[in-house]
Amino acid sequence: MSEQQSINYKRIAEAIDFIKNNFRDQPNLDEVAAHVNLSPFHFQRLFSDWAGTTPKKFLQYISIEHAKKILMERQATLFETAFEAGLSGTGRLHDLFVKIEGMSPAEYRDGAKNLSINYNFSESPFGKLIVASTMKGVCYMAFEENEDKALSDLKEKFPKATFTHSTDKLQRNAMFIFQSDWRNLSEIKLHLKGTDFQLKVWEALLKIPMGMLTTYGKIAEKIGNDNASRAVGTAIGSNPVAFLIPCHRVIQSTGNIGGYMWGTTRKTAIIGWEAEHSI
Repeated sequence: MSEQQSINYKRIAEAIDFIKNNFRDQPNLDEVAAHVNLSPFHFQRLFSDWAGTTPKKFLQYISIEHAKKILMERQATLFETAFEAGLSGTGRLHDLFVKIEGMSPAEYRDGAKNLSINYNFSESPFGKLIVASTMKGVCYMAFEENEDKALSDLKEKFPKATFTHSTDKLQRNAMFIFQSDWRNLSEIKLHLKGTDFQLKVWEALLKIPMGMLTTYGKIAEKIGNDNASRAVGTAIGSNPVAFLIPCHRVIQSTGNIGGYMWGTTRKTAIIGWEAEHSI
């Protein structure tokens, strides 16, 4: 690391600590930049290069993580939570939760209590699948031969949601992806819940062309954080939607297939199947 890189790292580390310690005051870009003696423009660019996100989004993430802790541990009201997180009101809290978590703060606190989920089981070229959806899109898809275990795993993800064993259009459209001609499919809608970092990784996975492979390091580069290969691997391992979010297209830089939540044998088979069908 060069001397300038070392200086930049110390500045960003100092900025991150400043945001973490002062998030209740919701410091703006000018205030954080002034704390590390940089112009707002230079600081914004430097922070994004090193942290893989903007100072504003990092502040939002810190605020929401604190709000989540209050909601779950203290079952606080939305007003109390917004105040404790330094947000201007319950409206701001709601907007951030929907943007980052994919659900309202009340739904998060209640374990998706008011969330209605349809689920069904389906056969694929790679074994039986459980597919689940809300009114917004597919929220869960996993390979599992045992239907009881598949349903149990789904309910663990959404412990207080209401579940209905039925097939809807969103699920049927998702399953069409295994047909020979997927190019005429309507857009498959997803309803995802994850951190800002996880969502960025999953979005990068969606951009990998069928029949192509990439590495954890390349995904880290795509999201603007070259040194985050291990964190990328963790986010990929948290993928809630098998196949549709193609985490199977990511392998190790050595060429090794690498791990897969639903088994390396299945991952190898999927890679081969996609290579054949993308010709």
